[in-house]
Amino acid sequence: MTLAATRHALAEKFRQAGIESAEADARLLIAAALGIDRTALTVQGERKLTPDEINTIDTLAARRLKREPVARILGAKEFWSLSLQLSEAVLVPRPETETVIEAALDTIGRGDLRMEKLRILDIGTGSGALLLALLSELPNALGTATDISAPALAVARANAEHHGLAPRCSFVNCDIAEGLRGPFDLIVSNPPYVAHGDIAALAPEVREYDPAIALDGGADGLDGYRAIAAAARRLLAPGGRLIVELGAGQEPAVRALFTKAGLTAGNTHNDLAGIPRTIGASITPRNTP
Repeated sequence: MTLAATRHALAEKFRQAGIESAEADARLLIAAALGIDRTALTVQGERKLTPDEINTIDTLAARRLKREPVARILGAKEFWSLSLQLSEAVLVPRPETETVIEAALDTIGRGDLRMEKLRILDIGTGSGALLLALLSELPNALGTATDISAPALAVARANAEHHGLAPRCSFVNCDIAEGLRGPFDLIVSNPPYVAHGDIAALAPEVREYDPAIALDGGADGLDGYRAIAAAARRLLAPGGRLIVELGAGQEPAVRALFTKAGLTAGNTHNDLAGIPRTIGASITPRNTP
């Protein structure tokens, strides 16, 4: 078969298996199998594939048909124009999580703080996506990343080194921010926010391949927010800002949690689907006698 015919056949096989991104996945996997880019994929469309090339494509396709995400098959995912290496210990960074970066940069831009030596904390960093994206935009900022998973921190550290950001990062293996003293000018987090009982209904790409510890937010999905809210007053600098990712429909509950913890919850930012995806908060000043 030609390259083009193989691509079309694979996309159709993916569609029949219920994979929504069938065409894109077929392109990515075939390009990876052949070691070519998207342009070559088109230019070489009429080239006959060798049996070895077809076997390599079939091997990758079999993994996708088991609903393994393409990013895990390829071992990397782009986030905020950064290519991030992955492992089974970390979530695959998702496009909606870039809303956290947009919200943070909006806050920083309004305060004209882009060139300041900001102190940033990323709670539950996983692959390092949030912290590294922010450091790539803020040349004088310094970052601390925490994660309860040591293997996840190893991935984040490797990504920081790959992008030349490691000299401005430190990595702490702890639960939330246990033992950290701060203060931090900006705290960001994409905490586990799926209610325990809802995990079984997630797409197989998430349920079977993302680490459960990064998904499970407890009985109501809010355990991570409670822990972050409890630590925020201790960790935030005066005038500092906390920005967290939200699950769909969680904004009212998280706002209430933050208020109860002595924080002033601020604006939300919507993702491309129009869903409130982040909420910001700052320290509520204590009343003085």
